Amino acid sequence: MAAGRGDSPPVQDEEFVITRVVDAPRDLVFKAWTELEHLKRWWGPKNLTWHQGTLDLRPGGLFHSGMRAPNGSGMWGKFVFREVVAPQRLAFIVSFSDEEGNTVRAPFSPTWPLEVLNVVTFSEQDGRTTITLRGRPINATAAERATFAAGHASMRQGFGGTLDQLSAHLASLPRSPR
Repeated sequence: MAAGRGDSPPVQDEEFVITRVVDAPRDLVFKAWTELEHLKRWWGPKNLTWHQGTLDLRPGGLFHSGMRAPNGSGMWGKFVFREVVAPQRLAFIVSFSDEEGNTVRAPFSPTWPLEVLNVVTFSEQDGRTTITLRGRPINATAAERATFAAGHASMRQGFGGTLDQLSAHLASLPRSPR
């Protein structure tokens, strides 16, 4: 095992978890997470504008997206899918990237983990869907794991805004009568 990468004990409360209930059926919510035409309308931090992206939805496939801030600065990110189980579950490794899709350090921290495994589950009850996202750094140093654990409040705010955008997007879509 390489020294300093993934060989240290986990940090207490390392896993990040956020749950949101949306007023939409699970099939539609899953499509919103897995179709590019939907993703470009809601994915990402508030105040960033989608400008480019690709999606290859399969294990080993890639979702790669570029966004711009109001000041013109850009940011790229990617998911590498590990598991796609429609319409119940997605598992993917999230990383910041450059325009070509190469993994890069987060623009806000030199000790943010290069890779975070996210697992998103979708469960439906009475036409409403509960989305649960769980994230955990992988192949990370102790410093990267500690930075991730310390960032939970910020991630809760960021993912909260992203999920607000998802809720608004879902609300804007036509629904078939129940």
